[in-house]
Amino acid sequence: MLTPNWLLRDEAYAPRPDKDAFIDKGIRSFLSLLSVLRRRAGGGSEQGRIDARVGLACTFLLVLLVSLSQSMLFLACTATLVLVAVSLQRGQIIRDVMKSSVAAGLFTLAIMLPSAIWGNAAGASRLTIKVLVCVAAVRLFSAATEWRRVTRALASFRVPDIFILVLDITLRSLALLGELSLGLLYALRLRSVGRNPTKTRALSGIAGTLFLRSQQMTEDMHSAMECRGFTGDYRTARAPGLRLIDIVPVLIGAGLIGAFFLTSV
Repeated sequence: MLTPNWLLRDEAYAPRPDKDAFIDKGIRSFLSLLSVLRRRAGGGSEQGRIDARVGLACTFLLVLLVSLSQSMLFLACTATLVLVAVSLQRGQIIRDVMKSSVAAGLFTLAIMLPSAIWGNAAGASRLTIKVLVCVAAVRLFSAATEWRRVTRALASFRVPDIFILVLDITLRSLALLGELSLGLLYALRLRSVGRNPTKTRALSGIAGTLFLRSQQMTEDMHSAMECRGFTGDYRTARAPGLRLIDIVPVLIGAGLIGAFFLTSV
């Protein structure tokens, strides 16, 4: 039996090239978000790490004193202290802290530039340094502390349970919806062959799927809370006692209070 000629003919299908940078950009964004959430989810040992309660208290104290201070000497001391603390971290944390603090400092400098031009250069520079130091300190605490330790520290300071519950649920929902979005973008990337003139329709489909899935997750969580008799009390595991390594930030906080009053005289 002879083979038909149409079976022996080569099919050189060459799809028309199309730009799909929006898909690649979305995949990179979700991968970055998921990597941050997974890295801060914790699960490792707390040995060698400062207690989150001490870190939260020292960060709040530093931001408060920097906001109230009018002395450039005190601001220089706190900036040096934060810079030393950042330099002791891993490269990923240093990059995150520097990126956020520099961006906030440049934005503040751009906003205060007219004031500096009209003769208030000292006030503009002082405010810029304050924003740099405060953002760097908060970002350092956020990047170097796992979420579970942050919620436990908030519970130790008698933060309302509803606030901790919303924060915890939001972080978990971001992780779940981020994985779902990543899977949808991968599926769209694999099925995008040739030119697609209706990219907005594909993106609207992904957004609609995420909305329906998030609504379903919310209803399932509400049903689970009702079945388990949730009364609004958010209980966390009891935090261990303070260790010897936690004395260092406590002494630094006491030194900051003393330096604040000495430079304010």
